[in-house]
Parts: sequence; C-alpha cells; structure tokens
Amino acid sequence: MSDNLPFEIQEIIINKLPVEPLIRFRTVCKAWKSLIDSSDFIRNHIKQQQHQHLLVRYHDALHLELKYVPIADNDDVTFPHHKVPVTIPQLAVNSFNHFHYTRIDSSHGLLCLFGPDNKAVIWNPSIRKAVDVVLPHMVLGDGIHINVLGFGVCPETIDPKVIKIRINTEDVIPWQVEVFTLSTRVWRSAYSSNVPSKCFWFGGEQVVVGGVVYFLVSDRVDGRDGCGNLIVSFDLTSEEFGEVKLPDCLTYTHKLSMLKLRESLAVIEAGLKEVDLGRGYYKRAYHVWRMEDGVSKLFKKLFTIDYLPDGSDVDIRGFRKTGEALLEWLAPPDFNGTLVAYEPYSKAITNLGINGSYISGYSFTETLLLL
Repeated sequence: MSDNLPFEIQEIIINKLPVEPLIRFRTVCKAWKSLIDSSDFIRNHIKQQQHQHLLVRYHDALHLELKYVPIADNDDVTFPHHKVPVTIPQLAVNSFNHFHYTRIDSSHGLLCLFGPDNKAVIWNPSIRKAVDVVLPHMVLGDGIHINVLGFGVCPETIDPKVIKIRINTEDVIPWQVEVFTLSTRVWRSAYSSNVPSKCFWFGGEQVVVGGVVYFLVSDRVDGRDGCGNLIVSFDLTSEEFGEVKLPDCLTYTHKLSMLKLRESLAVIEAGLKEVDLGRGYYKRAYHVWRMEDGVSKLFKKLFTIDYLPDGSDVDIRGFRKTGEALLEWLAPPDFNGTLVAYEPYSKAITNLGINGSYISGYSFTETLLLL
C-alpha cells in the first residue's frame, strides 16, 4: 500500500478485510499492528464483518472420534463442502473430547464450550485462540439447586461474559446470579436487582440475538398439565432479566427448541401433520416461528418442514445465512446421520458430505476478539 495513501483511507480498506489476512498484516509494520490490535478497530471490524462460517461438530462412526469442521457460509446458492477439520483448543482437549457432555454457545464470533468439570473455554476459531474460565460453586446433584450457565458478548463493550444462575428448587427466593467478564477475569454479582425468584425448568439451550441471551424454560407450577413454555431473557448490557411470552399454540406444547435464524430468534415446534393417503398416515413436522422485533407474543410462522414416514428421521441443527435449514438426516437401518441443507420453499435438499452421529452446527462470524 502506497505511503502516499492517507492512513485514514488505509484503515477503511483494512477494516473490510477478513481475519486471516489481518493476522498476517500485523507483521507488516508497527502502525498496522497497533491499528489491528486496538479495541476500537476490533469493535468496528465486527460491525463490518460479513464473513460467516458454520462449525459442525459430529461423532465420526468410521474413525470413532469427535470432529469439528468449519464450513464457509456465503450467500451463494451452492453450499461448499467442508474444509479440513479444525483442532479443538488444547485447553479443552481433556474436558470436552466427549460428544455427549459438551454444550457450545455462540456469540459475536466466539464459541463457549461448557463441559463436565466446572470449566468453560471461550474459543475464537478464526484466530485459533482460547481462554479458560473456572466456574465457581458448581455443586451438582444435591437435589435442591439448579445451576444454569449462559454466554454472550456485550454489544456495548465487546466484552465476553459468562453467566451463572443458581436456583433454589425448594424455596421461593431470588436467583443467585454471578457474571464473569473476560476483561477483568473476575466473578461478580449482576448489575441489576430485578432477579427472578420463580423456579423454572431450563431446557439447557440458549440463543444470543442483539445483545440479549434467551433461555427456553417451562413453568413447573403454572399452566396446563403443569407445563407452560416461555422464554427468559438476559440483557448483556444492563444485566436485567425479562420474560418473553409465547403464543398459546407454543405455550402449551411439549416439544419446543430455539435456534438463531439470521439475526432473529427462531422457535421450533415439533409435531405431526395428518396426510390424506387413505391409511391414516402422518407426517412428522417442524413448524418454524420467528420472533418479530423482540416483542413478546409477536411470533410469525415462517414455514413447515415435513416429510412422509418412510422410516427416516430428521432433526433441525441450525440455519444457513441464506435461511436454509441444516438437518441431520437419520436413515435406517443404522440411523447414522447425514448433514443436509434444506430449502424450505422449494424443498430442495443438498447433501453436505458430513456423516456421523450427534451432529450439531454453530454459526459464527469472523472476529478478532481474544487477539
């Protein structure tokens, strides 16, 4: 780049580049390294970044090992086959090399891995860097307390946070909420005092959209048959809790899950759809609902994924940047999974060439966080 080009113009150009060349450009000169390493540049780069990827985790039945495979997720109709498998961070090798234990959350290009040994690992696969977080006071199996964990990046400070919620199942007392911020590496109480005291049943999954962490919960006391679904929200900036009421058709159903669809919260309703074939057949069906503008009870049904009962089964594992659903297709007789992309309107299916079991997908954008 010419020395005659003003540095402000250089900064604009550099800010539009993906992460991989930026890591190399840090060695070009001190001015570029100082720019790329600065918190302001990293924050602005997140806003400009359009390079999205999917991290697919699955258990390879052939080689009997857990694999993590990144896939570039662009706007093209054709979806590329997977790249070379990425290595899980060394910090997590001992704790998270068990496919049935690990839970992964995603926010602002960072992945947070929660394992069985009271430790979390915050990982940036784009720059291959990770840091570990010790989870405090994780007393398990006492029959009285529930521990709930969450993760997200504060959109105001771009500071990764781990949230720990401790709920007493016997007494109606406020939850004990602790927040870990990576910048200070200290656990502290949440800023807000509006801590709930209800005892919900947490489904173990979360979605981060627009700086808010959403937890899918069931009301263990109220509602029909003792089960009323709703969503608990946690604002990563104010650290305030809230409740998102679901429409009645979603409140009183037993099979709900949440995913992120583009930059919106999606609720997946699993059920059956009757088919007029003269033999009483039913289709398994997944109804995909999107929350409109973060407003409680304003959910719009987008589409339904269904198919004839041919002995196969599918589970929704995520969504592409284009809005295509990622499905784990389980076919008899061995029911090993295959990852496919499903276009909900044309119903076209694309095999992505990943075969195994316990397939899951996590979308993330490239980021310099943790640099």
